[in-house]
Amino acid sequence: MKRWRCATYAFVLVTICSEATAQIRYSISEEVEEGSVVGNIAKDLGLDKATLKNREHRIVGSSKEPLFNLDKGDGILYVSRKVDREEICERSDSCVISLKTVLENPLEIHYVTIEVLDINDHSPVFPEKQKRLEIFESTLPGARFQLQPARDPDGGQFSVQQYKLSQNDHFRLEIKDRGEERKMPFLILQKQLDREVMREHKLLLSAIDGGRPAKSGTIEILIVVLDVNDNSPVFTQEAYSASINENTAPGTIVIQVNATDSDESANSDIVYSFGNEVDVNVPKLFSIDPETGEIKVIGVIDFEEKKTYAIDVQASDKGPVPLTSDKTVIIKVIDHNDNPPEIEVTSFSKSVPEDSRIGTTVALISASDLDSGPNGKVSCFIREDVPFVVSPSFQDNMYAIVTKSQLDREEKSLYELTIVAKDTGEPVLSSEKIVTVVVSDVNDNRPQFMLTPYTFYIFENNDLTTPVFSVRAFDLDDNDNACISYHIHRDSGGSSGLFLNINSENGDIMALKSFDFETLKTFQFHVVASDSGTPSLSSNVTVNVFILDQNDNAPVILYPVSSNGSAEGVEEIPRNVNAGYVVTKVRAYDADIGYNGWLLFSLQEVTEHSLFTLDRYTGQIKTLRPFTETDEAEHKLVILVKDNGNISLSATATVIVKVVEPKEAFAASDVKSSTKADEDTNVTFYLMITLGSVSALFLISIIVLIAMQCSKTTEYTSKYLQEANYDGTLCHSIQYRSGDKRYMLVGPRMSIGSTIVPGSHANTLVLPDRRRVSEEVRHASLYQKSHLLQGIPA
Repeated sequence: MKRWRCATYAFVLVTICSEATAQIRYSISEEVEEGSVVGNIAKDLGLDKATLKNREHRIVGSSKEPLFNLDKGDGILYVSRKVDREEICERSDSCVISLKTVLENPLEIHYVTIEVLDINDHSPVFPEKQKRLEIFESTLPGARFQLQPARDPDGGQFSVQQYKLSQNDHFRLEIKDRGEERKMPFLILQKQLDREVMREHKLLLSAIDGGRPAKSGTIEILIVVLDVNDNSPVFTQEAYSASINENTAPGTIVIQVNATDSDESANSDIVYSFGNEVDVNVPKLFSIDPETGEIKVIGVIDFEEKKTYAIDVQASDKGPVPLTSDKTVIIKVIDHNDNPPEIEVTSFSKSVPEDSRIGTTVALISASDLDSGPNGKVSCFIREDVPFVVSPSFQDNMYAIVTKSQLDREEKSLYELTIVAKDTGEPVLSSEKIVTVVVSDVNDNRPQFMLTPYTFYIFENNDLTTPVFSVRAFDLDDNDNACISYHIHRDSGGSSGLFLNINSENGDIMALKSFDFETLKTFQFHVVASDSGTPSLSSNVTVNVFILDQNDNAPVILYPVSSNGSAEGVEEIPRNVNAGYVVTKVRAYDADIGYNGWLLFSLQEVTEHSLFTLDRYTGQIKTLRPFTETDEAEHKLVILVKDNGNISLSATATVIVKVVEPKEAFAASDVKSSTKADEDTNVTFYLMITLGSVSALFLISIIVLIAMQCSKTTEYTSKYLQEANYDGTLCHSIQYRSGDKRYMLVGPRMSIGSTIVPGSHANTLVLPDRRRVSEEVRHASLYQKSHLLQGIPA
């Protein structure tokens, strides 16, 4: 099938990019007929027809209705349908279409660019056929009126290039360039219009493009001359007034105003509005229909806020220069019971003393209601069951809150009173207000100590820079009435009160001197706690103090003691004594108790270790073997006596042992027997005095403890060391408290060869105590326990 084709095309540009790709550019004009030849791709690429068939030369990626087709036999590219540049590229300056052709075996891709050239195929068109302009006859020359520009789909020089206005005496045309090929026409008034001469003017505006030949479009401009407004509106009534209920529903019509105008057309059309001088709240409550003049409710009408409204209404015509008239509309509001009573505290006492008499005024309140008549009559009462009541006063709507029973701040210090006020309207409305009443303190409570009595345990040789113990009291009152000061009652404390000083603010008690257990073991005094009220109230408490022993006494040698007071003695023994012979016994005494008074003996110095031995618990010196002829006749033994305190204290005794022949020993024994009898008599006397004193102190301590425990059941468990044959140092005891138990520390009862196992309570008497122990006692117990039983865990 043969197809007619155009013989020539504008130009061809072929660029060979590589062996496999090439780019070709063609140009065609829009609106060319279907079948027009665009270019010969095969020729431009240097391909023969046989190659085209064998390698399937074709266009790829084309749409369902392509603009171009490719003849596979001869490689000619032709137009397949009408090409409209304005449809394809709209108003773009450049319109380019890109195609891609493919050859296979081997694969080659060629790019074809087709530029579509514009032609002047469209005329300028205005958006409307006729433009109507209304101009008042009073408009001054020079007035400008913008006109709608014409539009030409063509681009470049083929778009709109100029406008022309038909000949007339009153108007001229002015063109303003807005860019992007847009020219905006303006109509300029040259000569003032006269409605009486001519009511209408008709002008013809033409738009011309730049084609050759040029194409154009026209629009008719109709100018209507308007009349000048020279008459004001007139209201039909001299006065307007109305009444409405408060809380009237929004949308309710209150009144309608009406006005007329003798002018024609728009000059006689009336628009209603509120005047410029109207109250700012009126537009929130009322609206006026601009066409009908109806005044409606749009907000909440409140009689209590305003009882009468005077509203300025303005009627304006619709002339170019509107003329107006004003009229005042009076609206009266009718009251309804829509306000609950209001409660106001006019006078109020910051606090009420708890000892106030019944009928004391606490506060003055006023109850008011914004409503009128029965709607505004109010009564008040207190909702809660409290020791207060509302009492009416002589003035209307004034009330007093007074006490109706006795107050007690310690029972309740603050009351929140709900005051209820009700009116007598229909329906009944009420309101509430909470009034807080503070009950102030009166000094009607004495200070109370946390414990009674107090019992404290302190070590002798105490530090004078820190408190030894503290007492605490509290007061149920408030502020100064609860501010407590402490002092020691000197009269009841005896001489022990002179040892102590108390901090008047916090109850810390300082010792003015260090205590000596050996001099004073227990004492009692009284502490007085007084508040700062007027008058001041006070109470006192008994404080029992027990002094605990420390290792502050060195052992005292009782035997041997020479005539000059030194611990030195001479013992003569026969040379023929056997092993185990008791040479003598060193006797010593320690004023401390417990481990502090438990003495141990050791040989510090001896001339011959193989001859003598010393029992570490009894102080007995014995021979280890019989004497020989080669042994010296005189031996010196230095015995060290030390206690078992944490820091041991010690003393030394020297024993000179003289070895004599048996005859000399017998003669000397007669001489020594008398001397020894005197010495034994003195030693026995001293021992009896010491034992009597210690026993008396021990009995006093036991009696005091029994007296303190007489109000409760006490079980005693005694744990002593089992050896009861001790005849060396004297035995002491002391009691102390730790936690829920009480302990009695007992001095050693040791026999020869006996030992004490570390960690045991072998010398402690346990006294369980079920009473509640205060924090001060527990702290003292822990402190005493750590010092007394160091090395012997409880």
